[in-house]
Amino acid sequence: QVQLVQSGGGLVQPGDSLKLSCAASGLDARDYRLAWFRQTPGKDREFVASLGWNDGRTDYADSLKGRIIIVGDYAKTTMHLQLNSLQPEDTAIYYCAAGRPTLTSLRYESSYLYWGQGTQITFSS
Repeated sequence: QVQLVQSGGGLVQPGDSLKLSCAASGLDARDYRLAWFRQTPGKDREFVASLGWNDGRTDYADSLKGRIIIVGDYAKTTMHLQLNSLQPEDTAIYYCAAGRPTLTSLRYESSYLYWGQGTQITFSS
């Protein structure tokens, strides 16, 4: 049984940094690409970043480049997303995902088969 278990998230303030984690089990991660998406109410899931577990290649959403880093802990089959300089527009539910996208579909939600439970990032007032 494939499981993607997320941790991290919570209340933040503008300028804060935060790390999200996604632990994968039940699959051979070398055969998959792992990714992060985020979703706000009433909108489709938005691509954030992805990591090729086999080749280590990363891909970042253009709007977030420079503020996020995706890394893999290969020994623990865990992927991390470091978000820096958080802004209120980063408020969303963040999801990790695993799939086998083509080079032209890396950023499409439909390319990913397995999903984590989601974790919320919310700005405190």
